[in-house]
Amino acid sequence: MKARMSRRRRSSAIVLVLAVLIALWSVVPIAWMVITSIKPQSAIRTTDLLAPFTPTLDSFAQLFSGANQAATFLLNSLIVTGVSTAVAVVLGTLAGYGLAHWRSRHTQGVAFWILSTRMAPIAAVIVPLFLMFRTVGLVNSTTGLIIAHLSFNLPFAIWLMTAFFRQVPASVTEAATLDGCSKQRTFTSIAVPIARPGIVTTAVLCAVFSWNDYAFASALGGPRSSTLPLAAGALVTQSGIDWGVLSALGVVVAAPMLIAGLAVRRHLVTGLSLGAVTGE
Repeated sequence: MKARMSRRRRSSAIVLVLAVLIALWSVVPIAWMVITSIKPQSAIRTTDLLAPFTPTLDSFAQLFSGANQAATFLLNSLIVTGVSTAVAVVLGTLAGYGLAHWRSRHTQGVAFWILSTRMAPIAAVIVPLFLMFRTVGLVNSTTGLIIAHLSFNLPFAIWLMTAFFRQVPASVTEAATLDGCSKQRTFTSIAVPIARPGIVTTAVLCAVFSWNDYAFASALGGPRSSTLPLAAGALVTQSGIDWGVLSALGVVVAAPMLIAGLAVRRHLVTGLSLGAVTGE
């Protein structure tokens, strides 16, 4: 008995140490970036890493000055992420509900075909998309970026929502039908509220992809449609790298998704625990 308890204590100690190391691995770079973003230039350039300094927001002010155009990049990111996520979630919810309740021997085949359009790497589709977008005049436009993001987000949203709606008990929808609810009323009043954690999970995952996208933005974007990830490249010049402004940009890029994740963490954890990420 004592030997067994000793092994359990050692196992718990090992797990605790690993958890602390993983937490430090994740938190320290973010903390370092935040601290650097509020340091004055003199504190950033010093070799004394622990030297005291007076916090300042000069790096953020410089980031959003007219020369850097970060405000324009931020607006473009908000538009592209917001619209592409909203459209993907709405259409994915409708299509997912339909696939979840479609009784046919072709259901699995159609579901796999939709998901297979998301399996190709971005590098494999950038050139065809660029040629098509150039033909119809969508290069260097936020509309083109929204459509490009939808080409990846929509199949993913349909796949996720199909799995989430399959978790809704059939007895619930059947009871609503017996009570006289139409198919539309059953969908809006019964299925959607039950699958709300799944909808939130899908929205967050789609938003993270669009917000952090660099490949589509660099290949299909331009001066009028550049997003925040492209601003990092603009800050690296021949004269050097302004680490304060670059860290401020990192905070601006990371903060919205971090805040959104914390705000919906209850729904996000519930949605992921339904097993929809692994699919069926």
